[in-house]
Amino acid sequence: MVPLHWVLIRDPAGAFGAQALLCTDPAVAPEQILAWFVQRWQLEVTFEEARRHLGVETQRQWSDLAILRTTPVLLGLFSLVTLFAQQRVVGPMASIRQAAWYPKARPTFSDALALLRRELWTHQAFSSSAPEPDLIKVPRHFVEHLTQTLCYAA
Repeated sequence: MVPLHWVLIRDPAGAFGAQALLCTDPAVAPEQILAWFVQRWQLEVTFEEARRHLGVETQRQWSDLAILRTTPVLLGLFSLVTLFAQQRVVGPMASIRQAAWYPKARPTFSDALALLRRELWTHQAFSSSAPEPDLIKVPRHFVEHLTQTLCYAA
């Protein structure tokens, strides 16, 4: 028989239903169990974003060996993209897409990927132009908008 420590949490405002948290260590304080539950959310979001954007735990990884090989690499890639975005977004988030109904305090992983794509594509595609006699001038605003759209669509 495994001892269980139950912690029942309720929202005083009644917006959320009651929820029971369980712990197999009866010596752990209820506050610590609640703190672990809150910390778990960040980890859940990380795994969901890694699944959605990098293919962790998808059909691309059918065998146990494939999972053992690729999952650590993909989680490392997730970390690198996140660190890259953190270095690039130090001031106002002007380059991050915002929605009128959902202001963001920090970039999402989609935003981080778009920042990285923009950085890579800008240096590869636009760093030097070929001296072509057949030249069509496009307004910079249009090119910026097109690049931003492609960064999120890829």
